[in-house]
Amino acid sequence: MIKIKIKCFSQVRYALGKDEIALELDEGTTSDDLEKMIREKALGKLENVTLGIAINKKYVLDDTKLNDGDEIAFIPPVQGG
Repeated sequence: MIKIKIKCFSQVRYALGKDEIALELDEGTTSDDLEKMIREKALGKLENVTLGIAINKKYVLDDTKLNDGDEIAFIPPVQGG
């Protein structure tokens, strides 16, 4: 098992109702696996939202294996007006 911390911003925070989540995951879990889990927990509220993923404050572009102690941020598109 690995322990990770997820930082939630903007629509992700709204969808999950939390700023931060701590999880224990199986060894070998990837960023894509985690995104699927987060989208399921959001109960459709993130259905049409594209999410960027940062691991330890560095953006990742493809499926990346997560490690014990990683900090993950799901970053929705920037909004403004």
